[in-house]
Amino acid sequence: MNLSVRLDVWLDVACLFKTRSEAKRACEGGKITINGQPAKPHRTVHDGDRIRVTRPYGRHQDVIVRLVIDQHVTKTQARALYDDVTPKPTAEEVEMRRLERSYRTAALAAGRPDRRRRREIRRLKESG
Repeated sequence: MNLSVRLDVWLDVACLFKTRSEAKRACEGGKITINGQPAKPHRTVHDGDRIRVTRPYGRHQDVIVRLVIDQHVTKTQARALYDDVTPKPTAEEVEMRRLERSYRTAALAAGRPDRRRRREIRRLKESG
């Protein structure tokens, strides 16, 4: 049995994205490649295809398709649809992600400077 399934549908069924529309947006945004080629949401998926999903903050997820279905299954069954061959992050990458995460939280906590703080910043820049 050789079933042909759209890429966005398979990504949703395999639980790599929460919804089909989210998977479709990722395909249209160039975040998905199949066998090294950019993939549109209507492209068909076949057994043995290597799919790379670009995740936020420069991360990637590499999977190899094992089984093609178009009906939703439980998450544990969905994990059997593919082999996750994403390489483990190096110690440097883990440290870099930790630093980026702490920087982002600090930037969010700081927020936009108020009028007084903006004037202080401007004075410091002009005097330096």
